[in-house]
Amino acid sequence: MQYKRFGVMLDCSRNAVLKVSQVKKMIDELVKLGYNTLELYTEDTYEIEDEPYFGYMRGRYTGAEIREIDVYAQEKGVELIPCIQTLAHLEGIFKHPAYASVRDTANILLIDEEKTYALIEKMFQSIAQNFTSRLVNIGMDEAHMVGLGRYLDKHGYQNRFELLSRHLQKVLAIAEKYGFKPHMWSDMFFRLANGGNYYVGETFEMPQEVIDCVPNGVDLVYWDYYHTKKADYDCNLAAHKKIGKPTWFAGGAWSWDGFAPHNRFSMETMRPAMESVREHGVENVLITMWGDNGGECSFFSLLPALYAIRQYADGNFDEAKIAEQFEKIFEVPFYDFMALDLPNQALQPDDENFLYQHRNPCKSLLYSDPFMGIKDKAYEKQGEIDWADYAATLARVGKKTKKYGYLFKTMQALCKTLVYKAGLGLKIRKAYKAKDRALLREAASDCGKAVVKLAAFQKCFYELWVKENKAFGWEIQDARLGGLRSRLLTCQKRLNAYMLGSLGKIEELEAELLPTWEGDTVSLNNYELNISWNNL
Repeated sequence: MQYKRFGVMLDCSRNAVLKVSQVKKMIDELVKLGYNTLELYTEDTYEIEDEPYFGYMRGRYTGAEIREIDVYAQEKGVELIPCIQTLAHLEGIFKHPAYASVRDTANILLIDEEKTYALIEKMFQSIAQNFTSRLVNIGMDEAHMVGLGRYLDKHGYQNRFELLSRHLQKVLAIAEKYGFKPHMWSDMFFRLANGGNYYVGETFEMPQEVIDCVPNGVDLVYWDYYHTKKADYDCNLAAHKKIGKPTWFAGGAWSWDGFAPHNRFSMETMRPAMESVREHGVENVLITMWGDNGGECSFFSLLPALYAIRQYADGNFDEAKIAEQFEKIFEVPFYDFMALDLPNQALQPDDENFLYQHRNPCKSLLYSDPFMGIKDKAYEKQGEIDWADYAATLARVGKKTKKYGYLFKTMQALCKTLVYKAGLGLKIRKAYKAKDRALLREAASDCGKAVVKLAAFQKCFYELWVKENKAFGWEIQDARLGGLRSRLLTCQKRLNAYMLGSLGKIEELEAELLPTWEGDTVSLNNYELNISWNNL
């Protein structure tokens, strides 16, 4: 058998921290799908003795909770592996002054600082006490500004290859002390050698100085969730092979682009990835499930993609057979389950790029401000999406699964909200510019209707959240959705005032819309950038 480990990595660091019961449920589902490994991605969401601010009010797992999960995983034949961060992605702790002394810049630890390694040792003490496995993912990805903050002030500029290598050697020594065999994301070695770019082409040659900086005792994890051609994965796996260290592959089941999943896009990227993985003899595979910008999407909504990817990994590419077997396992038709993708479906099915796009209109259009117009031009270019039809489809197919009906109910409620909200800004601006009072009245009415539907969505989303996740993190959803409700009511109030003549003009609508970042697509997985150009 080619694979020693074929697993999933669950992001428990972006506000949504799965309840212990739900991690167990995921383990049960993974066993059905043919997976034997689970990594819990915890930046600061695990308990460290004598570090009260580490994961404070973030839903961190206690040691007892991790041990409970670990025992359950072993009973099911699944290896539970800690997945932590020992360099970057630690913005959670840097909100607290207690960690100022170990901060380089942004979310990056201060290398060559004694207190940094004391903290990292505490990380290993914690996971050593609570995990049975002695494999560990030590992170170290996307530390783009390493050595360029307080480190630069204290020590001056240093060769960043050497800086990264020196830090890694210290982390590996701590890991070895506690009996751990680490693996780490590989991108920083490539970015430093390739002008900030991770992915390489056929002609790329890794500089020997970079190869020499990768110490023995660590496996590299090549992560890639984006390409749709096997040749791209082949190039990058070949480049990793030249470094001479064992290489894992981490693909993606797209759970990190708003409220809805991307099962189809996950399948279109992971099919060629698994072909390449098989051909290159990769023995350890992870399918990552991230929760960028709020952890809004349920991991369970990606079950079709997870099953298909596991089949691809064994060379089974017959989608009809995959669909048939999925239905036998989960007692719901494969394509019906994939209807959960609908809220993120932007392009029309007859578009030649339909399968190869990831967009998040259900988030970008939900939060795009009705007066600021941040996504108005994008939606105009996109063309109207039939949200009512999406809602009807989700209602119909959701009845086929009692176990996961709550997922369909939530996405249905979201689509019903978008019936009134998605094109609201476009309608308002068009009516205002044309001084069309009838259309302005309709737009003002739509603000009120959107508020009503939004309340129903928020209720469903809350029920989903508390079913799957710890309570921590929901306060952000309350603030976002509550803020949207308030904004809709304000816009309605000002539209009415304008029509009554008590408001002479609506200043935001007087401004001409300029092209914006990602402005031509209904995609922007960033709440802050969707709502305003002003400071949040």
